[in-house]
Amino acid sequence: MPNLIIEQERYFIKMSALKFDIQYEDPNSQARIGRLETPHGVVETPTFIPVGTQATVKTMKPSDINALDVSMIICNTYHLHLRPGADLVAEMGGLQKFMGWNGVIMTDSGGFQVFSLGASMEHGVGKVASIFPGDEGKKLDRHTPKGQSRVKLTEEGAHFRSHIDGSKHLFTPENTIDIQHKLGSDIILVLDECTSPFHDYDYTSNSLELTHRWAKRALDHFQSLNIKNQALYGIIQGGAHEDLREKSATFIGDMDFHGIGIGGTLGESKSDIYRVLDWITPFLPREKPRHLLGIGEIDNIFDIVERGVDTFDCVTPTRYGRYGNALLKGENKYRLDITSAKCKKDPNPINLECECATCQTHSRAYLNHLFHAKEPLAGHLVTIHNLHTLMNLMKDVRQAIVEGTLSELKSQWLVD
Repeated sequence: MPNLIIEQERYFIKMSALKFDIQYEDPNSQARIGRLETPHGVVETPTFIPVGTQATVKTMKPSDINALDVSMIICNTYHLHLRPGADLVAEMGGLQKFMGWNGVIMTDSGGFQVFSLGASMEHGVGKVASIFPGDEGKKLDRHTPKGQSRVKLTEEGAHFRSHIDGSKHLFTPENTIDIQHKLGSDIILVLDECTSPFHDYDYTSNSLELTHRWAKRALDHFQSLNIKNQALYGIIQGGAHEDLREKSATFIGDMDFHGIGIGGTLGESKSDIYRVLDWITPFLPREKPRHLLGIGEIDNIFDIVERGVDTFDCVTPTRYGRYGNALLKGENKYRLDITSAKCKKDPNPINLECECATCQTHSRAYLNHLFHAKEPLAGHLVTIHNLHTLMNLMKDVRQAIVEGTLSELKSQWLVD
């Protein structure tokens, strides 16, 4: 144990932009309690990270985010590069000052958006289509293209056309570091290629080698800039192939990154997520924080936390909020459809036990009315509830890990 503490202290000294302190580890699983320190604040882990794609968590004011005790959000490099541009954000003082929120910000590299313009369009998978096509109950068709790619991948980087105006752009491992440096986020990610569930083993293997070469270039460039106020995460790829995931976990884990991102296709169904995490966890450096990209629905949270994930992000609570789906334990897929007829005359709040501003003030009937009247306030109010529910759930998860009651909390939520 003393040797471990010494090594951890050395790690703290080396990482001036980020410190990660593991405070407790669950003896019954890989779950752990951590404290992530950054220039813009502290993040208690494990926790859910709301998505702020275009320097805003959709429908929410910065004061709303603060009121929910959100300590960290993730913004989108691809979208902010296209509009308003990293130079303008830098001129405004960086993302925190630009958006009027002084919490911790992570930015992705734009790799998933490149995937969305490329393989996602060709294969019909992604965030608009299902990222887990096997969960849709449809026969998987690996041969019929679904659309035309806007991306060309080369050794140099990803050449793509903007979804806004069709203009040509190039993302390289180096310039995505430059863009994120200008954005001023606390944690930045390397450029990677996110493969599709429909890509075969040979394609995924070749893609992994490209991602690894890009990761080395990104790290070399980051270090050459002598950046002190930002932390850099590498990203593990390898699709749903055990040997490739292990290879990537070892390669990225051995590099001088501040933390580890887990990305790419995680299989054809949600159950594959856990298998991928089981494969890679033994190969990950214990002392580095781990972020799972794009996953975070309620039925995922307990299983990924039990496998050692520290932070994770997902668009679903805000997207659900805008479409009238309120997070609620016991409902079908943990979602209550506020727009349904059963809520039209219901005087109760979304959740009688919830202390969020929405549930303390408004009835299901009122929310139902707002959605049918197409009032923008509707999505705002349900999003407040959804984020409150998730942030409170994560507090309960952290407490349960320390108290040794995580399995009991899991059984209370994940009722068949």
